[in-house]
Amino acid sequence: MYKILEKEYFSEKVVKFIVEAPLIAASRRPGHFVIVRTGDGGERIPLTIADADTDRGTIMLVVQDVGVSTHKICALEPGDSFTDLVGPLGKATDIRRYGTVVCCGGGVGVAPLLPIVKAMKQAGNRVISILAARNSSLIILEKEVAEYSDEVIIMTDDGSAGTKGLVTAGVESVTGREKVDLVVAIGPAVMMKFVAKTTAGYGIPTMVSLNTIMVDGTGMCGACRVTVDGRTRFVCIDGPEFDAHKVDFDEMIMRLKSYN
Repeated sequence: MYKILEKEYFSEKVVKFIVEAPLIAASRRPGHFVIVRTGDGGERIPLTIADADTDRGTIMLVVQDVGVSTHKICALEPGDSFTDLVGPLGKATDIRRYGTVVCCGGGVGVAPLLPIVKAMKQAGNRVISILAARNSSLIILEKEVAEYSDEVIIMTDDGSAGTKGLVTAGVESVTGREKVDLVVAIGPAVMMKFVAKTTAGYGIPTMVSLNTIMVDGTGMCGACRVTVDGRTRFVCIDGPEFDAHKVDFDEMIMRLKSYN
């Protein structure tokens, strides 16, 4: 059993948990995820590890209440435990010194972006983070991201925080003023699609995390298959991160509709 030590609401539907998991905290790397389950008949839910504290032996998970199983998870309180918590899973992010790295997070995509921002900065990169959401109440982890960023740009659809506009406008504002060596984008599939289209025009290498399409997390169900560079890949075992310019986003978006 993995005990919940802390719980915080970022918004009505987005919850942060600090969970006791010392072995996972010690071995996880940016890009890794875990599978959690609540109750004996609970559904397997893949969640990217947003942060870890090896001294406390804890990991941070951010959960969005979007269905029956995530609703049960979000109803848990400090002192409760997850029935199962398995990981770390997936391939770790390729962290090295690139130069200037622009990290784009959309909505709850900022949670899996945080450990990448942190690691990229520690590797000696100049890190510019762009956080985007529909409105100011949906911007999460801004303080934590800012701690490891040389600059933070906030974009909101309604202009209630930062600059009014989409994340792509933020990307273009940076590329228009300085050389960018790598872009990392994590968020809704349509957001990542248009970030990839934008950066392709500038010839900037771009990495995306396709964790939103994962279900089983072990390659057994096949639900997370995507086409990358013309070949079928499974997000949970071949990813979750891929070259954005090789991902068939239209196919992925179409397949995501089956979850509706």
